[in-house]
Amino acid sequence: MTGGTRAAWRRELTDLTDDEVVALLGTHSGLPGPRANLTLLAAFGDVAREPLVRRLAGDGDEYLAACGAAALGRLLADASGPRLDELVDVLTARADDERWRVREGAAMAVQRLGAADPAATVALVRRWLADPRPLVVRAAVAGACEPALLAVPELRALALEACARGTDVLRAVPAGERRTPDVRTLRQALGYCWSVAVAADPERGLAAFAALERDDDADVAWVVRENRGKRRLAVLLDPDV
Repeated sequence: MTGGTRAAWRRELTDLTDDEVVALLGTHSGLPGPRANLTLLAAFGDVAREPLVRRLAGDGDEYLAACGAAALGRLLADASGPRLDELVDVLTARADDERWRVREGAAMAVQRLGAADPAATVALVRRWLADPRPLVVRAAVAGACEPALLAVPELRALALEACARGTDVLRAVPAGERRTPDVRTLRQALGYCWSVAVAADPERGLAAFAALERDDDADVAWVVRENRGKRRLAVLLDPDV
């Protein structure tokens, strides 16, 4: 199958053994190429069995690991106790992965969890926001700032909280360390996520963004400029845009 819908991929994946699933993912990953097959990745997350999800989350292949990471969100929604802690540890490691598609998979897991269990999502994102690693903080910010989730009041508040905390982390990095790839990746996420969070909750978000604009930190100023360039925020700041 090529170009299949999410539902069609789900049906095909359900009838396969684990080894056949891995082979299908490899064949239809879309890589190497400009775009990975995100429809297949999402379908895998819908139906994959837990042992295979755990196995792929630690795989050396970037696409397979991204599929495993994203699928962890569904498992987290049904987990509790030691199993929950273990799954969170696995996902946190993927949020700090050196491969960007795997990190995106970790952020997708947060978004999948958010659709199923907002309270658990708040707990996970806050845990990540307290992590000292910029890439883990970045995953918290990117995961929380998913427009599809922000109709839920506690997740709207979480998005603003994540942006504010992520900016605090960026600001606290010594000037000599600001150009490291991990810090740059966090800055890049903040460069668009603020606009998503503010647009979802203008009443509180515009005030928070106005305070951000008064910050004299050079990287925070860059974050402000990048978000001002996003139309969803520009129309709030200037309705005539």
